[in-house]
Amino acid sequence: MAQDDPRRLIPRTDQLMGLPAVRRARERLSEEVVRSLVRETQERARRGELAPEQVEPAVLGALAERSASTLTPVLNATGVVVHTNLGRAPLSAAATEALVAAAGYVDVELDLRTGTRSRRGAGARAALLAACPPAEDALVVNNGAAALVLATTALAAGREVVISRGELVEIGAGFRLPELIESTGARLREVGTTNRTHLRDYAEAIGPETGCLLKVHPSNFRVEGFTSGVGAEQLRPLARAHGVPVVADLGSGLLTPDPYLPEEPDAASALAGGADLVIASGDKLLGGPQAGVLLGRAEVVARLAGHPLARAVRADKLALAALEATLAGGPTPVVQALHADPDRLRARAERLAAAVGAPVVPHDGRVGGGGAPGVPLPGWAVRLPEAAAALLRAGRPAVLPRVHDHACLLDLRCVPEPDDDRLLAAVRAALTALDETDDGTDDGTGGTR
Repeated sequence: MAQDDPRRLIPRTDQLMGLPAVRRARERLSEEVVRSLVRETQERARRGELAPEQVEPAVLGALAERSASTLTPVLNATGVVVHTNLGRAPLSAAATEALVAAAGYVDVELDLRTGTRSRRGAGARAALLAACPPAEDALVVNNGAAALVLATTALAAGREVVISRGELVEIGAGFRLPELIESTGARLREVGTTNRTHLRDYAEAIGPETGCLLKVHPSNFRVEGFTSGVGAEQLRPLARAHGVPVVADLGSGLLTPDPYLPEEPDAASALAGGADLVIASGDKLLGGPQAGVLLGRAEVVARLAGHPLARAVRADKLALAALEATLAGGPTPVVQALHADPDRLRARAERLAAAVGAPVVPHDGRVGGGGAPGVPLPGWAVRLPEAAAALLRAGRPAVLPRVHDHACLLDLRCVPEPDDDRLLAAVRAALTALDETDDGTDDGTGGTR
């Protein structure tokens, strides 16, 4: 390398690591992360992408932007309330505060009055029972699938789970309910047909090998037309006569009826109507953290809690704290988004649209997360050029719009109103970048940019 090669002027690693700002960054980032950022910046300079004198400010800038987590906060402008790809339910302020408080040492299994061990997650259990009075007991595990696995293992391992063929659903990421249940050692006893199942089908299938009768809400699809099914209230006498429990997997996590979602089953009604055990997710309509919630008769819940698998799928202190606070705190973001006033949504959309010169169009939001399939949530959206979507996703803040009918649609239903100004800034930045690469094509609003 020539003596006058400018690469010789690139700051050494020890010089960069010794900078006061870098030393401070090492208090919140690991040594390896900091060194990696330093090395990457030095390599950029060696490739000629940076001048030697730009290395130090580039390192400081990279460290300022780097957090310990690679997860990126996103403004959800899709209109889908429980968005699985965005982590499902956003937590309430009360739940977020509880998470921070539980990050240190907490009395998750300790009675501070006596100094002895106590029941794990007693506060979350009490909050669930208060929110769902028909339940005699409650148990919290780490997610909804784990709750179903625990229930079928404890009640039917080596025995039969009787279920309607119309309820053998596939859940997210390709996981299928039959395979999930069979992995527990239980045997599926399918009854009825895809579209019609009758009480006599269950009666003919039930016998000494029956571990439980399982009802699964087909939450992410609908079967309409020539159909019939059997509810828990109809199964109760048959199940009682044979001494087997009725388990209802509701999926969405609604604890009590919601007039906005009249066809969505809820835990309180299912238990009052005949189910011995109800399974629900904590991070869907309940609006809390990822968790599997089991509610039901004390004897059945005790069987599950006493099974060895319960330890393997138990919820951690953070989920327990957030779940309790979700139930004891004010309205969750999920509830607020579901019940958002369409007129208020329109006013917010029109304000954003006027600021960027775009039209407002009617737009139906969705519950998402497998809840209330096909139920529209009437609202409004700002219509932008389709090409703006990629720029919005890559921006800061990151914004996820809906791309539909060759347009980028921004539905503000799930965007907290205090974030409207941040959303406006992101949209302006995206449209400015789009103008800089303008090719005169149709902008999705009926004109060109």
